[in-house]
Amino acid sequence: MPEPRLYLDYNATAPLRPAARDAMLAALSAVGNASSVHGEGRAARRRIEEARAAVARLVGADAKRVTFTAGGTEANTTVLTPEWTFAGRPHRADVLVVSAVEHASVLAGGRFPADSVRHAPVDADGVIRLDALQRILEELAAAEQRPLVSVMLANNETGVIQPVAEVARIAHAAGAIVHTDAVQAAGRIPLDIAALGVDVLTLSAHKMGGPQGAGAIVRAHDDLVFSPLTVGGSQEKRLRAGTENVAAIAGFGAAAREAAVEADKTGVWQGWRDALAGTISASAGRAVVFGAGAPRLPQTLCIGVDGISAETLVIALDLEGIAVSSGAACSSGKVAPSHVLAAMGVPPEAARTAIRLSLGWQSDAASLDLFANRWLRMIRHVAPGHIRAA
Repeated sequence: MPEPRLYLDYNATAPLRPAARDAMLAALSAVGNASSVHGEGRAARRRIEEARAAVARLVGADAKRVTFTAGGTEANTTVLTPEWTFAGRPHRADVLVVSAVEHASVLAGGRFPADSVRHAPVDADGVIRLDALQRILEELAAAEQRPLVSVMLANNETGVIQPVAEVARIAHAAGAIVHTDAVQAAGRIPLDIAALGVDVLTLSAHKMGGPQGAGAIVRAHDDLVFSPLTVGGSQEKRLRAGTENVAAIAGFGAAAREAAVEADKTGVWQGWRDALAGTISASAGRAVVFGAGAPRLPQTLCIGVDGISAETLVIALDLEGIAVSSGAACSSGKVAPSHVLAAMGVPPEAARTAIRLSLGWQSDAASLDLFANRWLRMIRHVAPGHIRAA
């Protein structure tokens, strides 16, 4: 009988939660367009609004400020727009300012022209340099240009948590609109949109055990509204046209309800994360944890073993029945150089060793022993010269 596989790639996508699957099956078993006024339509609408309330609670927001999308990338692209309104009047952003370690969907600039995107550098741990951000904002103010600032809450590769509340304070003082991509943070650390101080944040269902293909935009205020990306229908209060994917949204809501409860598992996950790092360091010796000097997500580990490529480790671990990744899974579908580590100043040869292990709702303490046994077996086969003597 084959050994069970060990899944350590939650930052790429989390296994679908049973509650999410049940909610989706129930929605798929029903009929009704949520825009219809008859009983079937009202039942579909009820599923959407219950999910909207659950997603809002996850981030401490008002449900009426949640707009569903087809995923995190669409959510980011939608809000990264120069066209906004404030209290019903045009409120244009001239320049997009992002950190150098953002997700590819943010680095792409959304709906801003390429020459209207500025990049703020990060330090050696991957934390945005607030002094550099301040200088960029001062330059834009001198040029009488209004910025939109987008800084992720937690990095998808390293797990490094950004000082978003301080970013928002600095950016708002410069008259900026502020967005944070909270996709990786949701369900891993407690979230409160008011405490973060941002104007808008974005989420993705499948990172927290919901279905792929569902995301959300959450606004902090009623007055500040983005220009829709898709138009032609009255769905989502005319902020995202198109018939809603009721099943995916229902699954998103179910996952959000469970993720909200798990956000207090920080201590447990952190202990497991550090145990994984300890196993790798104890056996391989020459290992480095990237972003170790900064606050990180409790369930994310980005680590490299000197002299062993990430590609070798990802493939060898897969053969041992362990799923890990290198870089952002959604960026290429293959092992590729990390723009995040490059922005941190990590030398290319070291960056090429980086693998990412990420835990989630199905992880347990037994997984640590399973990983330790398989890791040691793998490293003895792949790189016996790296094994640290007992």
